[in-house]
Amino acid sequence: MTHSQSGGDSRLSSTDYNFSLGQALIGAQMLFVAFGALVLVPLLTGLNASVALFTAGVGTLIFQIVTKGKVPVFLASSFAFIAPIIYGVQTWGLAATTGGLAVAGLFYVALSFAIRIWGSGFLHKYLPPVVVGPVIMVIGLALAPVAINMSTGLAGDTQIMPKGIALTIAAISLGTTMIFAIRGKGIIKVVPIIFGVIAGYIVALVLGVVTGQNLVSFAPFAEAPWFSIPAFVAPEFNLAAILFILPVAIAPAIEHFGDIMAIGGVTKKDYMEDPGIQNTMLGDGLATTFAGLVGGPPNTTYSEVTGAVTLTKAFNPAIMTWAAIFAIALSFVGKLSGALATIPMPVMGGIMILMFGMVTVIGLSVVAKIGDRLTEARNMVIISVVLVVGIGGLSIPFGSGFTLAGIGLAGVAGVVLNLLLPREERDQSMANSPSPEANL
Repeated sequence: MTHSQSGGDSRLSSTDYNFSLGQALIGAQMLFVAFGALVLVPLLTGLNASVALFTAGVGTLIFQIVTKGKVPVFLASSFAFIAPIIYGVQTWGLAATTGGLAVAGLFYVALSFAIRIWGSGFLHKYLPPVVVGPVIMVIGLALAPVAINMSTGLAGDTQIMPKGIALTIAAISLGTTMIFAIRGKGIIKVVPIIFGVIAGYIVALVLGVVTGQNLVSFAPFAEAPWFSIPAFVAPEFNLAAILFILPVAIAPAIEHFGDIMAIGGVTKKDYMEDPGIQNTMLGDGLATTFAGLVGGPPNTTYSEVTGAVTLTKAFNPAIMTWAAIFAIALSFVGKLSGALATIPMPVMGGIMILMFGMVTVIGLSVVAKIGDRLTEARNMVIISVVLVVGIGGLSIPFGSGFTLAGIGLAGVAGVVLNLLLPREERDQSMANSPSPEANL
């Protein structure tokens, strides 16, 4: 679908904010594209979906202000932080976890100022593919047990529905998502999650009738008011939670470069120079910090929306303003959160098998940038240690009340090894390899 505007080309200048009905409709479409992944993170981590919608909208507006409305991107929930959020909530509570997420946003802000001082090259030097790739792989693989448990109807130690029924629902959700992702055309191709959820939901309803079991509870929807204030959470700043979550920010920070390059390739503009990667990173960081301060998931630029921009040729950043406004408005619709809460767990589990696997493959594609140097001793050592430390569950206590573990420890190990291990002269080029372009 090609977007048209009265009186001109769809490729408007970044300052031409033409708030017409057509712009609003395209903005609503962009939110529709992002919606499935946007609400997936809070549904998996226990965060509030309405807060996630609110912070996605406000975060996108913050990004636009910082970048002077020059980049047509939409910011929403980042998959990279799912595992740390789940662990953090279980260990330190929701408030301390969101406080750590807010500080992770400040890490992006600090990087933006470092880029202003030293240029972007220092990031590629200290965080090359040999470090970033395996860390991304750990993020995906660490989540694998979560996806399997959800797909089999296991919540903690409780089997909430028969395993066979749960697996059937999960398989339909997974299969539908895969089919639409592979065979879908046009805008349909970039919203496979939504179709997977619909298919799994319908199967759960049918199986519930056939078996006489209550597989879908409509109580959350019935009890939810039409209008409600999102359940904001005031953060707590717990040093242990902060130091656990902070290293996880390494991979999404590097990925930000790929996202900005990707949207620049679509619009044929060099956003690395104007408004500058230092400003896009600053906007992303401030948006993530804001999200953490009110109880929302960290933000990231959405590749699904970039795909929709490619299809529609709707290059005007004002469209993302409309998408942000709609997201904020929907966050106050209590019935929406109620409806999302009725989705059976195996529906999400089936989709997560694909999503978490795709995150792992993204990490693998980053590692592949090393090419035939993958088997060199230095690279093998770094990758091996990062993978085993991250997936194996190693934890190291530092004083009382603080333990570095999992993805965070894997990220720190990769950075330290990259700095300490001797490097051959020909390996210097690897520090300048491009960053991943996937949505994390």
